[in-house]
Amino acid sequence: MPEPSPSPKRRGRLLRFGAACTVLSAVAGYVVVQYVTGGTGDPGCRVVSDEAGGGSYEFTPEQAVNAATIAAVGTNRGMPERAVTIALATALQESGLRNLTHGDRDSLGLFQQRPSQGWGTEKQVTDPAYAADVFYEHLAKVSGYTDLPLTVAAQRVQRSGYPEAYAKHESDATLLAAALTGTSAAALTCEGRPQTTTTTTGTDAVRAALVRDFGRDALQEAGAEVGAEGTSSTAASPSPSASSSTDPDAPTAEADGRTVTLPVSKDTVAAGRTIRERGWQLAHWAVANASALHIERVSYAGRVWTAGTASAAASQWRSTGATRTEAAGTSGSSGTSGTGGGSVRIVTAQ
Repeated sequence: MPEPSPSPKRRGRLLRFGAACTVLSAVAGYVVVQYVTGGTGDPGCRVVSDEAGGGSYEFTPEQAVNAATIAAVGTNRGMPERAVTIALATALQESGLRNLTHGDRDSLGLFQQRPSQGWGTEKQVTDPAYAADVFYEHLAKVSGYTDLPLTVAAQRVQRSGYPEAYAKHESDATLLAAALTGTSAAALTCEGRPQTTTTTTGTDAVRAALVRDFGRDALQEAGAEVGAEGTSSTAASPSPSASSSTDPDAPTAEADGRTVTLPVSKDTVAAGRTIRERGWQLAHWAVANASALHIERVSYAGRVWTAGTASAAASQWRSTGATRTEAAGTSGSSGTSGTGGGSVRIVTAQ
């Protein structure tokens, strides 16, 4: 004899139980996303404190590229280093510094911004430069954000269900911000192992990425020069064989060139920042993008970084044996006087 069907009352209890289980599973998944974030794959980059016993942080090339973009966008907006720290800690928590194409409800990108809440279109919020820019736009409206605890400042922008979670990333974000804004010198290293997914390489790719993160005006004002190793070709007098397919308004590269040279002087430094900081920001940016752009060597202020294959620790910044004046990277010891600031040289694999 068939068993009797459950009563309507019992069916209601079963449906409510099932719904409750579904909600609990969703909440548990959200908590995991909010509290367990990090890199993917093996760490290939490392940032160290310039203070004794100040700690270090290891992360992936993917994270390095995104972190460098966040820092570049922030400094271009004239935001202080504290703002960059807040932005990096937020992105570490929300996405693990990965440009996610999924998230809670319609949340997307580095900061898990929601198109339905007015942050931008799906395409915009998954563009790291745009996502960082709109984050800073909201942060700038938070009164006294530089003096607020990081969790409070980040929460007033993000409106997260777990604002306290941002706190655990503050020390790592502080290290990253110091390196990627140029406050710390020779602090960031990466293996520089080329990514096989890269479709565009060479000086054109470097120039396009510089424009993407620092803006067209910033690159042109820097008077970028590009050319074959040991030579130079200015934007004002390009080689007849020059190619500018990635951005026709960016400094022109010789077709067979491998070197991008970025002069650093007081004319290229944003208000409130020093020549030294600008130079090291550009140098660290290049190292962070080494795998993605197939960069082999970066030099600045008497130091040189060369891509390695063993570990980030094996690809340390080393002295080039430059004179004291060259190594200073500026004609003034503080980096705020004089017109000379040296140059950041970026050498690509092809």
